[in-house]
Amino acid sequence: MLFLVGCSKYQRLLKSDDYNAKYEAAIALYDKGKYERALPLLEELVPLFRGTDKAEKVYFYYCYTNYNLDFLYEAAYHFKKFSTTFPNSTHAEETLFMNGYCRYLLSPISSLDPTETYTALNELQLFANTYPQHQLLDSTNNLMDKLRSKLEVKSYENAKQYYQIYDYKAAIVALNNTLRDFPDTKFNEEIALLLLKSNYYLAVNSIKEKKLQRFDDTIEAYLTFVDSFKESKYLKEAESLYNKALEQKTKLNQENL
Repeated sequence: MLFLVGCSKYQRLLKSDDYNAKYEAAIALYDKGKYERALPLLEELVPLFRGTDKAEKVYFYYCYTNYNLDFLYEAAYHFKKFSTTFPNSTHAEETLFMNGYCRYLLSPISSLDPTETYTALNELQLFANTYPQHQLLDSTNNLMDKLRSKLEVKSYENAKQYYQIYDYKAAIVALNNTLRDFPDTKFNEEIALLLLKSNYYLAVNSIKEKKLQRFDDTIEAYLTFVDSFKESKYLKEAESLYNKALEQKTKLNQENL
């Protein structure tokens, strides 16, 4: 395989019509970790070897060459296509998992657009549904938990942002959505406090006709908070808002007598 080392010989190989030589060279280059050199050869051979007994191996190497070069979009696409093109291959299960894993790697941090995170979840779920007894199922579930955690953080941060910009009505809706979508969220205590604070400040800033109901909502939010977090470090702050809400409610009731 000395001809693989020399640049000029590699260039002559690229231009040649000896596809068997290209096949042998591509596999050898891949096995030596020379993925950048293997890629052009494999790209040419994939369509040329379609329907032959070498098609599966060439495509399998092509998938992993893209993966090893960190071409994750291409790798994900071809891993999935491999699993459907060669459903009876011994690599079909592995490649479907690798499709999901590449999508997992493409998932950005929680503060960015979550589209890729949702795609990764769907692709990993596809693997789990297709091969529910596979030895990689635990790894798949672990990856999916990490992706869901990103979505949980994003949902909470988005909801908190509404509170921070004083849009208390939107904050209440968004915080409740986070609790609905992630009932076991690690932000449960903070969300309960923010719901209390959002309800209180929404009531304070409401027109007179809506204040009474919204102070009632504040009192309800406080009771929910203390029922769930009796030892909370936020208890004094919550009690302060509760007492203020009670005072305001009493004052409004007296005004309505």
